[in-house]
Amino acid sequence: MAKVKLEHLTKIFGKHVKQATEMMQDHAPKTDILEKTGATVGVYDANLEVNEGEIFVIMGLSGSGKSTLIRLLNRLIEPTSGSIYLDGDDISKMDKKQLRDVRRKKMSMVFQNFGLFPQRTVLENTEYGLEVQGMPKAERREKAEKALKNANLLAFKDQYPSQLSGGMQQRVGLARALANNPEILLMDEAFSALDPLIRRDMQDELIELQAKQGQTIIFISHDLNEALRIGDRIAIMKDGEIVQIGTGEDILTHPANDYVRAFTEDIDRSKVLTAENIMVPPITTNIDNDGPNVALKKMRAEEVSGLVAVDRNRHVKGFLSAENAVKARESGAALDTALTKMTTVHKDTLLSDIVSVIYDSPAPLAVVDDDNRLVGVLIRGRVLEALADTTDMEVE
Repeated sequence: MAKVKLEHLTKIFGKHVKQATEMMQDHAPKTDILEKTGATVGVYDANLEVNEGEIFVIMGLSGSGKSTLIRLLNRLIEPTSGSIYLDGDDISKMDKKQLRDVRRKKMSMVFQNFGLFPQRTVLENTEYGLEVQGMPKAERREKAEKALKNANLLAFKDQYPSQLSGGMQQRVGLARALANNPEILLMDEAFSALDPLIRRDMQDELIELQAKQGQTIIFISHDLNEALRIGDRIAIMKDGEIVQIGTGEDILTHPANDYVRAFTEDIDRSKVLTAENIMVPPITTNIDNDGPNVALKKMRAEEVSGLVAVDRNRHVKGFLSAENAVKARESGAALDTALTKMTTVHKDTLLSDIVSVIYDSPAPLAVVDDDNRLVGVLIRGRVLEALADTTDMEVE
């Protein structure tokens, strides 16, 4: 079951909602709807699912509806129609008390402007949400200090926000949101006010904190580079509607329409494509079972001049060239004595990082998974082809 699920979620601001909805069904532009009805379409017929432990990024240009959508999730904005499910419970039907409990215990939100209290210390700011819940002072202080420690801010707990840099203030805001260990963290353009270096540090920190604590994060951004960097999946919005949902690779490789294609055209794909995207199936020989004759027979059958040598658990042992296999057969040597070293890369390694490695490698690169098992091979021609594709896209 999805952690968060939206079904036909719609928000129309103003009067004449029925007329505006009918115009939306006829695919009328938002500007025409506003002009003819006086109603503003915030979100229209949004359907999506967010998995537990996922960083899900919602993005689009100004006015696309992304900030309205995230405020609908915790009903800071009331929906016109549709349903919002959290663990199967419909938030849109909850009364005020139930909604308050969800906001306090299950959801936290981080805004662009940090929202820190200037008269409170870093520690007092961090424990504020726990204080509102009525948690005893000693317990909430312990939880707040743990959150600050995770954010590398414990040494600054007695300082005030004005004494901190913008990046540190944002980290305090993040620590405060995480202090009560929410199941879902909503982040609305949380890093957009930061300078590029601090912003990148905060992105790294968010990924690291999420890996430690496992929250489901719904992150609003207008920056595709940021979305690709932190998001497990991305939803792209235009004029209140979700036009595509997918991984970064899905969206770059198979844009749903011209809008998405234009949205992604300036991205350096060498910093998005990974080894897994461009690898080819490996042709192997098992050193625990095969000898030189079997290896050479495989090479002839597959019309290749070398094989990846693996053990019975598919761990890479080296590269076997046809020349070395012939020598091993003539000398009666075991297959594992005829291997040359083979460089391995993880399947998530970026194309931009693969280039320098493969140029210096006399053999193809072995691609391995998290258990160090062989899943594919990178050959120089395929890497060059992928690079050429990204260059052509930039020229176009």
